[in-house]
Amino acid sequence: MFNEKYIEDSYKLAKDIYAEWGVDVENAMDRLAKISISMHCWQGDDVKGFENPEGELTGGIQTTGNYPGRARTAEELRNDLDQAFSLIPGKHKLNLHAIYLENEGEFVDRDEIEPKHFKNWVEWAKEKGIGLDFNPTLFSHEKADDGFTLTHPDKEIRDFWIEHCKRSRKIGEYFGKELGQTAVTNIWIPDGFKDNPVDRFGPRKRLKEALDEITAEKIDPKYNLDAVESKLFGIGSESYVAGSHEFYLGYAMQNDPILCMDAGHYHPTEVVSNKISAVMPFLDEILLHVSRPVRWDSDHVIILDDELQAIAEEIVRPGFEDRVHIGLDFFDASINRVAAWVIGTRNMLKALLKAMLEPTEKLKEMELEGDYTSRLALTEEFKTYPWQAVWNYYCYQNDIPVSNDYLDQIWKYEEKTLNNRV
Repeated sequence: MFNEKYIEDSYKLAKDIYAEWGVDVENAMDRLAKISISMHCWQGDDVKGFENPEGELTGGIQTTGNYPGRARTAEELRNDLDQAFSLIPGKHKLNLHAIYLENEGEFVDRDEIEPKHFKNWVEWAKEKGIGLDFNPTLFSHEKADDGFTLTHPDKEIRDFWIEHCKRSRKIGEYFGKELGQTAVTNIWIPDGFKDNPVDRFGPRKRLKEALDEITAEKIDPKYNLDAVESKLFGIGSESYVAGSHEFYLGYAMQNDPILCMDAGHYHPTEVVSNKISAVMPFLDEILLHVSRPVRWDSDHVIILDDELQAIAEEIVRPGFEDRVHIGLDFFDASINRVAAWVIGTRNMLKALLKAMLEPTEKLKEMELEGDYTSRLALTEEFKTYPWQAVWNYYCYQNDIPVSNDYLDQIWKYEEKTLNNRV
């Protein structure tokens, strides 16, 4: 779409425009290159996994759509991921769920998973030079069909899930040791009640005790970081969720796990962007699951909307890049799944770059001086500054298709590969 001369000339013009405000465009691109987005594997196969690919999703998880080309095997999923990563600038990570194990045709239950079941993922990640994150899978299982896992009143079932989470932490440690990049192992549970419970405290007491047992063995944070993810409500747990924001915020402040905040896991009038600065004075690190809720936690592909930009600004303006782990969490089966990864991840990177091209220190000075008029005028003007020219050049530098040129490769891959999956 754009030739080399146009990309370079546009970039030089943009560079000069930003320089008038003291913004170092090259520094912004260098800063962006250091950020690894943790791209989620479950977009590629509609959260089926390989434990039992024909199984039904439970635990408040749903996908909609039947676009052709869903990955059916780990090899197909890795091929799709290769295609997606080839269209995204920078070096990133892959976020795996436990159900994406490779068990060589022999059923392995959740409390029996081991690092060996993920050795192919590690070898693939080594070849690509990327890191891996991990998640125990506490849904879509007969022992979670009643909606309870770590809070289950039946100790035998609760112990099953505790063991699953313990083993998941060891797999995260394995990833960290093998790949030389810290793995984040994130725990999310669907536990809750459809209607108003009488005992709200009991499940939360059991959850705390379960988490204490899961994390009792200390793992070097160089290899693995534990995270806990809250939710406001879910399908089948509309009235009460044991793992609420307040519960996990308290647990993270008192213990080692880092807090995970998912953009779709709060009341529709709440936004994650406003919560980042609220928790960072008390927590060393946080994990974000960036998604796009449409009236509820519907996990739409992220677009470059106001909230995504606000999330990026709340990471960049205070310089939190080293303290915020950015993961993505959306799954759309109504469009090309590889394109969904590419569109969403590129949008996250665009938002971060746009935030890095802002003269933040000058705007802070205006704010401290009470010059709110200039602050408003300039923040609005910078929304339409030529950041796109810098983004195009960044892609060009990284030998990544510029603008929507990546679509040509998406359609070729669909015709050659995805359409042959029946």
